[in-house]
Amino acid sequence: MKVTVLAVGKVKEKFYRDAIGEFEKRLGRYCRLEIVEVADEQTPDHAGEAVEWQIKEREGQRLLKRIREGDWVCALAIEGEMLDSVGLSRKIESLGVGGASRLVFVIGGSLGLSQEVLGRADFLLSFSKMTFPHQLMRVILLEQIYRSCRIIKREPYHK
Repeated sequence: MKVTVLAVGKVKEKFYRDAIGEFEKRLGRYCRLEIVEVADEQTPDHAGEAVEWQIKEREGQRLLKRIREGDWVCALAIEGEMLDSVGLSRKIESLGVGGASRLVFVIGGSLGLSQEVLGRADFLLSFSKMTFPHQLMRVILLEQIYRSCRIIKREPYHK
């Protein structure tokens, strides 16, 4: 199965890049992982709702261009469903058994995801009601995908 993390913006801090690299390496034995970044938009200070909407729309169009027909898309969104690690592993396993060939996890920029991206998603996943920096969210997501793979294979993983 191919797993794609589709994210707005680049990871700038070395410690995040190092953590992402570690999980990329670990995941190599379980799936074909691809990380795709699309450009983010600069948000002016004190931007109004209309400007923020336009920014999310532009970022959303970039994301949608990278999603293929037939992809199973999971958008990370505060309003999504919260799963525990076992629940996420069951969802990933059932998709694999069901024949999904590419899972795409979408992480928005600092303003979140456009309505069009959310509408394209097959599932909305929330990690918390809190807001996290999108760079940190990449690390958290990769760790949970890795944990899910270990659970699916019935391999031990610390709790």
